[in-house]
Amino acid sequence: MAIDDLIQDATRRMDKSVESTHNEFNTVRTGRASAALLDRVNVDYYGQPTPLKQLATINVPEPRMLTVQPFDPSSIKAVERAIQESDLGLTPSNDGKLIRLPIPQLTEERRKDLVKVVRHLAEEGRVAVRNVRRDVMHHLKELVRDGDVGDDEERRAEDRVQKLTDEHVHRIDELLKRKEAEITEV
Repeated sequence: MAIDDLIQDATRRMDKSVESTHNEFNTVRTGRASAALLDRVNVDYYGQPTPLKQLATINVPEPRMLTVQPFDPSSIKAVERAIQESDLGLTPSNDGKLIRLPIPQLTEERRKDLVKVVRHLAEEGRVAVRNVRRDVMHHLKELVRDGDVGDDEERRAEDRVQKLTDEHVHRIDELLKRKEAEITEV
């Protein structure tokens, strides 16, 4: 019974790692404008790092343009600075009420940089999945040490956990392949 609980927990945590990796991929800029690009941007708002989407309305009026309209007009400078300092490579222009972010065509060099960023994010996701596997293997060893399960059961459970790990790493690799294709597509 304890083994099934461990494996269910591992599945849930690995699914979360894959989902998190997928969300990180959405914040990486491709040639198209998407409000998700700004998800990682934090603004220094009254001394607190605050996610941009909590401070402003983000719209996509055209395929290569984002607009950011802060709820508090006095924070427009801080929002503009946060966008400039982010790793997105966007140049904001502000008219006092609204910040416009034209999304430039990606250069070949920028595409290569973005592919590196995405590969790094994918590796972080794989590491997170492997950490879950390590935790579960540790708990299995404890169960054997305490005499709650036998060696054979432990071996079968380890095989199940390894299959689960391979499955989730494969899902991350698939996401990576899709995102790389999206970035390199001209």
